[in-house]
Amino acid sequence: MASLAPETEAAPSLLVTASQIDVTLGGRQVLSKVDLELPESEIVTLIGPNGSGKTTLVKVVLGLLKPDAGSLQRRPGLTIGYVPQSLLLDANLPMTAARFLGLRARRSRGEIAALLDEVGAPKIADTDIQSLSGGERQRLMLARALLTDPDLLVLDEPLQGVDFTGQINLFTLIKEVRKRRGCSVLMVSHDLHLVMAGTHRVLCLNHHVCCSGRPEAVSQHPEYLALFGPRAAANLAVYTHDHDHHHDLAGDVVPLPSAGAGAPSAKTSSERPPRLPRP
Repeated sequence: MASLAPETEAAPSLLVTASQIDVTLGGRQVLSKVDLELPESEIVTLIGPNGSGKTTLVKVVLGLLKPDAGSLQRRPGLTIGYVPQSLLLDANLPMTAARFLGLRARRSRGEIAALLDEVGAPKIADTDIQSLSGGERQRLMLARALLTDPDLLVLDEPLQGVDFTGQINLFTLIKEVRKRRGCSVLMVSHDLHLVMAGTHRVLCLNHHVCCSGRPEAVSQHPEYLALFGPRAAANLAVYTHDHDHHHDLAGDVVPLPSAGAGAPSAKTSSERPPRLPRP
């Protein structure tokens, strides 16, 4: 097995670069030769079946888990905000949302109020966190991740435990935060109908990288179809556009020949998946 290269500096346009990452846990190889690049100001989404290694890869990016082989490069001084998959709190320990945020970083009452307002939860400051709904708790965790004004937001299943309308609203909020703050987002999600409509790039993982690239290219890739089936791909709310191209077997865009070459251009608007409803 190759030795682990020391952590080094990422390329100027990249926040994080992971190359040829191997991880074995409990005698089982969870990640094999995985590559991942996180560019500036983009949303990158990890998808894949349960147990495919998504959370393990997140832990490698965060520095919480040392891979058995491969290299990890980070931009110097990179600040990361993290929303874990679940929040385990002692039910016998009463704590308001404002107090919870204060445990992470010392902030004034006004600063905490502004942060909660930014994540769309302005009224929960004095609410016991045990009383929060699933959506409110996720917004609180997002606020906590934003306390340090991160360059990179890492969100592990941020839509988990939230109803469908709440998922749409929460994902819209994540996109707005990314745009407003100029940060990058690495997100793990099973909600393909949402992330395929709003993410910049998708990496499909099943212990190895099955495919990666633009959402619509990934949704037509043979390995993606093998994992999720053609019906799942057909129902995804991918970007709506005119089809002046087709996709090769790797899912990449191939321009159609010009009309003068005897191949008429085509628009497949009737075949487009429906747009996602606006919240």
